[in-house]
Amino acid sequence: MTKKSFQKNDEPKMLVSENYSKAGVILSIVFDTRRKKTNGLYNVKFRVTHKRKQVYYNAGVDLSLNEWYAMTTTRKKDLLEQKGLIQLGFDGIKSHIIALIKNGNFSYDKLNARLSRGMQNSILTAFYNKIEKLNKNGQVGTAGWYLCTVKNIEKFIIKDLKFSDINKTWLQKYENFLIEEDKSRTTISMYMRAIRAIMNDAKEEDVITNAEYPFGKGKDKFKIQNWTGRKMALSLSQIDEVLKYPLVTETERKCRDLWLFMYLCNGISVNDLLRLRYSNIKDSEVRFYRKKTTRTNPDQKEIAATLLPQMQTIIEKWGNSDRKPTNYIFPFLYGDITPIDEKRIVKNLTKLINDKLTKIGQDLGYGNISTYTARHSFATVLKRSGTNIAFISESLGHSNQKTTESYLDSFEKEERQKNAELLLRFEGDGKIKK
Repeated sequence: MTKKSFQKNDEPKMLVSENYSKAGVILSIVFDTRRKKTNGLYNVKFRVTHKRKQVYYNAGVDLSLNEWYAMTTTRKKDLLEQKGLIQLGFDGIKSHIIALIKNGNFSYDKLNARLSRGMQNSILTAFYNKIEKLNKNGQVGTAGWYLCTVKNIEKFIIKDLKFSDINKTWLQKYENFLIEEDKSRTTISMYMRAIRAIMNDAKEEDVITNAEYPFGKGKDKFKIQNWTGRKMALSLSQIDEVLKYPLVTETERKCRDLWLFMYLCNGISVNDLLRLRYSNIKDSEVRFYRKKTTRTNPDQKEIAATLLPQMQTIIEKWGNSDRKPTNYIFPFLYGDITPIDEKRIVKNLTKLINDKLTKIGQDLGYGNISTYTARHSFATVLKRSGTNIAFISESLGHSNQKTTESYLDSFEKEERQKNAELLLRFEGDGKIKK
């Protein structure tokens, strides 16, 4: 701020000290004398003028009239600090204006988005804002994913993170931290995708530029690993052994039967299983949409699974006795349930089924069996039986056949490895003779 830039008489109640102008956008520091505060001071503000519209932003500094005029020549420490704060705010808004003009898309909405993030400039704040929004929308599961991620980030960092801190180097260090924490590859991928989603939001709102975006291809970008975890699918003979396994308690039988229903019903998830109503049964088929992709793919196709006699038996045994079309088939959820309670019920039942089936799998020597195994087994059994991949893709509810091909390939990798070992299964010690 220079002395000659003060304009005492240009505006009776709005004193201007500094201007910056570029491509029709004018940024000014103004002293707003229109309203005196109870302490006798006035606000310092930043004014942005564009296409004859003026928008004001509070600088967070209050001064008296004498302090305002003394700003250029003062040597007082407190006034110099105030002057520095004003200049810092001015330069910050100026940098956002320059970036938006450079990208060719300046607007007040874009500027406000940058400033609302930039004044806090906090990745953690962005995470918690996202979580709050998701919870309000009833997306409790997705909100939980973001919450787990941000809580883990807080264990890794010493201080809060700015958007500019997130680059390839930081992401690599965080990935190594997760590996050292013995996180699963799936968990690592999920955490990284959550960070990427936050950065996508920031890029969408022009909080960061394309150059600042840290994900993608290129030597200065971070690429999220497509980890291929161990996705065990059971063979038909193994499923038969699971079904013949002797069970003792009613809970064990219910969990095993629900798992079988999931396998037969196109590998349906627990989330979708509990939302099935009797109205979903039409013409001897169970028809439903995947809740997981309802928001992300509004054009998704309805999934149709043949209602086999075994499925009908399970419904008669464990289903809701009141078969009104609006009633849930399996009596776990109920009307007027909150999204949080709904998520809790789904999560608890998933854990219960996984615990009971894992015990069966370990006793049979198959390892862990889960609700996810039901989906994998459905797809893999069909593929090994020669079923067309397009049909499998449609049955799984995939919007892209390439997704199904990649999905099935990961199933079969373990099978290929097992078959490769047969090539060296000699009699005796199995060692190759020198």
